[in-house]
Amino acid sequence: MGFIKAFEGAITGTLADQWKDFLVPRGDITATTAIFGAVPQGTNAGRGANTSGSTNIITNGSRVIVPEGTALLTLQSGGITGFISEPGGYEYTSDDINSKSIFSGGGLLASTIIQSWERFKFGGMPGGQHLLFYVNLKEIPNNRFGTQSEIYWDDAYLGAQAGAITRGTYTLKIVDPILFVKNFVPVLYLQGSGPVFDFSDMDNDAGTQLFNEVVSSLSGAFSNYANDPSKGNRISKIQGDQIGFAQALSQVVENDYQWKSSRGLEIIKVAIQAIEYDADTKILLTDVQKADALSGSRGNSFMQQSVARGMQAAGENPSGAGMGMAFMGMGMNAAGGVMSGMQQPAQGTPQAESIQQKATQSDQAQQQTEQPQAEDPYEKLIQLKRLLDMGVISQEEFDAAKAKVLGV
Repeated sequence: MGFIKAFEGAITGTLADQWKDFLVPRGDITATTAIFGAVPQGTNAGRGANTSGSTNIITNGSRVIVPEGTALLTLQSGGITGFISEPGGYEYTSDDINSKSIFSGGGLLASTIIQSWERFKFGGMPGGQHLLFYVNLKEIPNNRFGTQSEIYWDDAYLGAQAGAITRGTYTLKIVDPILFVKNFVPVLYLQGSGPVFDFSDMDNDAGTQLFNEVVSSLSGAFSNYANDPSKGNRISKIQGDQIGFAQALSQVVENDYQWKSSRGLEIIKVAIQAIEYDADTKILLTDVQKADALSGSRGNSFMQQSVARGMQAAGENPSGAGMGMAFMGMGMNAAGGVMSGMQQPAQGTPQAESIQQKATQSDQAQQQTEQPQAEDPYEKLIQLKRLLDMGVISQEEFDAAKAKVLGV
């Protein structure tokens, strides 16, 4: 007892005319819907719809369509009686010895699905009536996450603990429909004419549980990503690496909550919409950016320009010669020490000649600063006269000092 495959792929017009009625997925599902029922579809010359039959139920002789990107499950008394993941048209029969209960298709997950089938397949004698459900095998988008307060992780590149508030979305995929239905979907959604299981439904407690588990896994995912040498230990890359961060996040939710091994779920891509770092992390990132700017050839170029500007300022501004010398430490010898190890301009080039000219002007300014200035004789006489008037010196002392100043 099981299904007989009538054709592969999409249903054709000729074959549709031959099938008097068949079951298809309901038409009101969205991209975020995971589990949904079937509705009867009648055929005539105009391919009209006929939904007068029983919803979500198949019996002996029923025909069913399995579209691309979906899997079909039949259940009876909570047990799985059939599974199809190969696109095409099938007929359910209870008396054909060639019928099969499982069409798992090929691919990497076929063996995993067969193992789940053997574990959960119906153990008794199936009756004549079964509930039918479709499972969405495509990526399910727009699953949101966000933190209300900072999460913290150890960051290898910063060499310290980092913290941030973050939000974004992720896509997930049902990679094992049997595990998903048996271990995760509430019974409410597996009844005749039951509601669709939609991850975006705010009243879906199972979807809310996944949200909470993802949020609690973000700290570990950030740590995995930031400390992965293959990612360069750069947290700044995380917003542009949807798949890389998804792998880090998927690893944490699998370790902590067994999404894939127990529920048949896997995170495929993550889009981080915002990362708002805390104050301490912002300071660390600023310091790292400065260090990056001063490293390598860019740092050499920056230092050469800074020293050259200091030399030029000292040579062109006589009043600032002292500041120029302070910038240069102990003069040109110290500046030469700073410049050592950097790439020097080639001899004879305009740049080298300009730097040499500024250096000569700076040395001349330094020599002028260091030479003592001659004392003004008139200023000296004024000082002596004040001392005489105050009685500090006598007239004779004043006359002798005056003669010395004037050289007579």
